[in-house]
Amino acid sequence: MDLTPPTLTDVLAARRRIDGLVVRTPAMSYHALDRLVQEAGAGGSQVVVKHENLQRTGAFKIRGALNLIHQLSSDARLRGIVGYSTGNHAQALADAAREVGAPCTIVMPSAPNPIKERAVRALGARVVLHGESLDDARRLATATAHDRGARLVSAADEPELVAGVATATLELLEQAPDLDVLVVPVGGGSGAAAACLVTAALAPHVRVVGVQSAASPAAHDSWRAGELLGRRNGTRAEGLAVGRGFALTQGILRSHLAEFLLVDDDSISHAQRALLTTTRTVAEGAGAAALAGVLAHTEQFVGARVGVVCSGGNASEAELRRALTGPER
Repeated sequence: MDLTPPTLTDVLAARRRIDGLVVRTPAMSYHALDRLVQEAGAGGSQVVVKHENLQRTGAFKIRGALNLIHQLSSDARLRGIVGYSTGNHAQALADAAREVGAPCTIVMPSAPNPIKERAVRALGARVVLHGESLDDARRLATATAHDRGARLVSAADEPELVAGVATATLELLEQAPDLDVLVVPVGGGSGAAAACLVTAALAPHVRVVGVQSAASPAAHDSWRAGELLGRRNGTRAEGLAVGRGFALTQGILRSHLAEFLLVDDDSISHAQRALLTTTRTVAEGAGAAALAGVLAHTEQFVGARVGVVCSGGNASEAELRRALTGPER
């Protein structure tokens, strides 16, 4: 497997490759959200939300999936792809595979978000439910791809995925060139690694901050330790439900990430509610994690113009209900 990090040239090529296939999502500011963040303790700060929840398939992952699949050979497309995912990566692969007529099999943990599972099936992919965790799904997906001669697509260790995802940061820097900080949720780390690559090349003054759930801290702990680690994987935010670090993204994060914050799942639910009530934005748990990091660690953001990536909006009814009925803060 080639784990050479993509370059800015690769990212620019990805933007040309997927142009017209993805949404140029808005980057918006909201007085009500600014007031909430300032009252929480980040005095003088302003927030810009990058709305990848409005992206095709409802999340940023489609950028990377399209970039990868459009670079496969005709033979590889005929043999198809196999992926493993808690949902958004699965939808992205299924949609990209349908775009080029490639067979697609997705292995998901046995109790997935039903909205995401239905969406993957509706996109024409074969869905296999297996195991309790993403690692269980990964092992079966690896064996399935080997048996079929199909292309296994990792959840994060794919330079083409990172290059495609990085097009969102290119857009954001064009839309909000005066950012001081960019806050990105981290599961496997493709979004944060992509943000690091682009800001390092084009806006090195922008601090990139990662946010992960404390209930699934594998990426955070791997970054802190400087080595790939496995950790408990108990978050209810399925987009962050990853139990190990990934080599490609960790290498990029170690070189460029300014800070890595942990938040609890209740803080993520609180941030989902904040997005609903101040910006009328539906965010899944992972999509609200960046804002949760800002609200929980306000000392990091005082007086800053802060970009917050809302990475996805594929929230289940249960998590939206929890966000709306949970205790106020």
